[in-house]
Amino acid sequence: MGQFSTESNASSRGTERRIYARLRAQIEDGTLAAGAKLVSTRAMAAELGVSRTTVTAVYEQLAAEGFVVTSAGKAARVARGMSTPSGAVKADSQSSRKLPPALSSYGQRVAALEPYSVASPLARIDFKYGSVASRDFPALGWQRAYRAELVKRQANLYYGQPEGEERLRSALQGYLRRARGLVCDVEQILVVHGSQQGVDLCARLLLDPQDAFAFEEPGYRMARYSFEATGATALPIPVDAAGLDTRHLPDDDRVRLAYVTPSHQFPMGAVLSIARRQELLRWASRHRAWIIEDDYGGEFRYGQRPIDALQSMDTDARVIYVGTFSKALSPQLRLGYLVLPRELVHVFREAKRMTDRHSARWEQNVLASLIESGTYERHVRRLRRENERRRKALLEAVEQHLAGQGQLVGMAAGLHGVLLLPALRAVAELALQASALKRGVGVYPLAPLFAGTGSSACERPAGLILGYAGLTTREIDEGVGILAEVIRDLIGGLSKARVELTPIRR
Repeated sequence: MGQFSTESNASSRGTERRIYARLRAQIEDGTLAAGAKLVSTRAMAAELGVSRTTVTAVYEQLAAEGFVVTSAGKAARVARGMSTPSGAVKADSQSSRKLPPALSSYGQRVAALEPYSVASPLARIDFKYGSVASRDFPALGWQRAYRAELVKRQANLYYGQPEGEERLRSALQGYLRRARGLVCDVEQILVVHGSQQGVDLCARLLLDPQDAFAFEEPGYRMARYSFEATGATALPIPVDAAGLDTRHLPDDDRVRLAYVTPSHQFPMGAVLSIARRQELLRWASRHRAWIIEDDYGGEFRYGQRPIDALQSMDTDARVIYVGTFSKALSPQLRLGYLVLPRELVHVFREAKRMTDRHSARWEQNVLASLIESGTYERHVRRLRRENERRRKALLEAVEQHLAGQGQLVGMAAGLHGVLLLPALRAVAELALQASALKRGVGVYPLAPLFAGTGSSACERPAGLILGYAGLTTREIDEGVGILAEVIRDLIGGLSKARVELTPIRR
């Protein structure tokens, strides 16, 4: 035990931790074999120059954890089965790395999904979609409501109901009727941890591996991943300027649901036309399929009032409405909600209970207070004006810096647009992203949002998703200016390469 050094100036607690760590490591790596005697506490204390009390505390901790066995009047010994022969740890760890982890079928499908991240930590000006400006958060109103909630007397602190606080659900019922034309009972509302948990609950409860689901092409990748993780088959349905093309909806009873973003198709930005809304509802009724309506940005429509939710037209109870506070408040808040057909209320509540019992109660009641007082709706109106300024700045910047080279689509609503570049093919998107990032600008390719192999990157123009809600108007203009230079450099480089590859005719 001579490898321990005396730490005369260290605290007793620090010395105790170091002795404990060294002894435990020697037991785990086999240096101290199973059944081996440990030196007495008195001898070890003398050898290390520490108090016997310190060594005794270490032995007691190791005994409590099962590493050593102690008994009155006998020397402490390493417990049987706790040590590993010297050198075996390294060999076992090497061999275990060669074997795949033991996962369920669901786990294997999740492991096979391509990693997904929307972030450019090196970007000085980041057009990432889903981001909102921190300065737009109603900090003062939230602080006041939160403080009031904290000082309220409760008989005790206990778990809440899985469906969420009744106060918030009641406030949401009135708000949804005013803002989204959606009529429902309080009992139909389920509070969840953001829209992603809502989508995941839909996937787990409504799909089996032999099923299929209709999905917008291109579409929101995280939702598709949730559905694909169940083992169900994705059936991509193309979108155009009027949203999901309902002519391509499958006439197949294997299709258990369709996922749509009708108020602002993600990512292309189209609003689903009334005719197609009606056809989609008829299709769902005909096949007894569910429609998942993700209304991620329905509150943000410019120049006109927001379009009523698809659920407001549903007379056959086939629509599950997914709402979120991520765009109007913050994605870090992790609060969203579902409006469910009555026949699904019980099973969704129980699934939510098993997942995480319930969402945070204090935050729910704070949000309810903001809605009840009118603060939330005033905030949304102010935020709509702010984002209208940013939207206008993006349109003007593209017109100024990319006139004739780029076209923005999907800008009538939401918090992002798609920049289409007719002079470049989709295969150039990653090169554009990398070059822009070197200049400090984060942009995001359209290609990862396509699921089907029929969407050939050679057949469509390059596209970049530009979120603007987290930027200032000055940053938007500067960022588009830099992006324009990157685009022109890439087009020029490709043109030069074509000239050099053109054979000389003799």
